[in-house]
Amino acid sequence: MRINTNISSLSAQEAMTQTDRSLNTSLGRLSSGLRINKASDDASGLSIADKLRTQASSIQQSIDNANSGVALVQIADKAMAEQSNIIDIIKQKLTQAGTATTSTEGRSAIAKDINKLLDQLNNIAKQTNYNGMSLLQASHNSGSSTAALTFQIGETSADILTTSGGITSNSSGLGLSGLKDTVSGDKLSQTAAQDFMDDMDSALNQLNRWRSDYGSTQNQLESATRNMMTQHTNVKAAESIIRDVDYAQESANFNKLNIIAQAGNYALTQSTKIQENVLKLLQ
Repeated sequence: MRINTNISSLSAQEAMTQTDRSLNTSLGRLSSGLRINKASDDASGLSIADKLRTQASSIQQSIDNANSGVALVQIADKAMAEQSNIIDIIKQKLTQAGTATTSTEGRSAIAKDINKLLDQLNNIAKQTNYNGMSLLQASHNSGSSTAALTFQIGETSADILTTSGGITSNSSGLGLSGLKDTVSGDKLSQTAAQDFMDDMDSALNQLNRWRSDYGSTQNQLESATRNMMTQHTNVKAAESIIRDVDYAQESANFNKLNIIAQAGNYALTQSTKIQENVLKLLQ
């Protein structure tokens, strides 16, 4: 029996130190709601959880991109819907001008109306934009074709959706330049009115093709959004399994460690009494 070195006390202190460390770790998990608060808690788990978190963030941004894309497409579609109404009205007026019962003065008034309608059709093409990006022609000042639009819908560079481009939804792009030149002088003959009626059908068909492309793109974007929302939920669930604490399990663990810590304190107190037994030998 030895007095100089209290092995029992040292063993009790070591056990208490380990228990306190585990108790602090458990308390940190309960207070933060995370099973992994630092790399030493679970190095491999932290690596996987961080990768899943980045993946989820990218997917969420892609969902936002897709929703913005849908808004862009809807702006273009509504604008072309109004242009379609204008074309419908112009053809109606050409039909009126193409009959013998309409007077020369009446056709002149119709020409003025058509000229104004074509101006508005061109104004719509100039003014329709999303965040400053023209959607129905190259730019506000350029009546040439639009470039294809590319939407980043996914977490990799290959996850993109692209429109066809080539939209020129103005009087020139719709093949109505001849009509525009004719009515600019406020003159329209019966024969000319009849000839331009077929041009309106062609213009409407072209406009519908562009609208169809935008409509298909919107369907793609909405489908991609639904898929990504499901994927985002599943990725976040996978991250939660790794990173988040299970409160039922951790509470039970904390209570166990708390009891062990109390028992350790009692053991440390008792270890000092063992030395007292040695004193009895010296008496």
